[in-house]
Amino acid sequence: MSTTDWTASAPGTGQYAKVNGINLYFETHGAGRPLILLHGGLGSGEMFGPILPALGERHQVVAVDLQGHGRTADIDRPIDIRLMADDIAALIDHLGLDRPDLVGYSLGGARARKLVAASAHIRTDAVYPEMRAQQAQVGAAAAEFMKDTPMYQLYQRVAPNPGDFPRLLDKIGESMAQDFDFTQEVRGLQVPTMLLAADADMAPPSHYAEAFRLLDGGLRDGGWMGEGRPHGGHALAILPGLTHYNIFSSPLFAAVILAFLDQQAS
Repeated sequence: MSTTDWTASAPGTGQYAKVNGINLYFETHGAGRPLILLHGGLGSGEMFGPILPALGERHQVVAVDLQGHGRTADIDRPIDIRLMADDIAALIDHLGLDRPDLVGYSLGGARARKLVAASAHIRTDAVYPEMRAQQAQVGAAAAEFMKDTPMYQLYQRVAPNPGDFPRLLDKIGESMAQDFDFTQEVRGLQVPTMLLAADADMAPPSHYAEAFRLLDGGLRDGGWMGEGRPHGGHALAILPGLTHYNIFSSPLFAAVILAFLDQQAS
């Protein structure tokens, strides 16, 4: 598996759901307790192709293509994490799922049993300065220079309207230009949450450790019996040898997610 192979290797059952004013595409894989799987920007559920078999052995995986990504067409609204969270909440209701686990590059999870927030920095200024400079250049004008990237090739292969790629870049560029700070949202999470990142992610490991402190983590020794672990069942994982751009397809990513989701409360 190379970092440029974004093709799903596991066959899934694909369908659409009209929810919250958008026609969301999603695929289901495997069987077991439901797990909602959310991709990152300019990707789709196919990003997780290499790890879907492992996840599907123990969970019914629902891999969603978010607004304007993959097989879900764009609609007349901004690309906004809060709006997309509403889409997922509506999809959960549509499918009649009772507090599924949620894994994705986002924060939220009020309707989740457990939450894994992968590579999700919680403040705009957390990412490295050179990355912010690159993000500032994301827009329609960059489309021509992205034609050899896996993001562009995936979009051209599966998108309902392949010509909308420049428009998607404009929307994502506008979204990334907005300052945000989810400190209070993280502090208020009420479901067991694992913060997961690569050791060479877009933000330094220290940022994720800082966010973990908001969840009562990293404040004391865990104790022989785990009595000093964070209240609420929260966890932190920094995965070695990975980056923001290949963590989602790593077997280690799948193994750590499964270990957290399937761990019984002490």
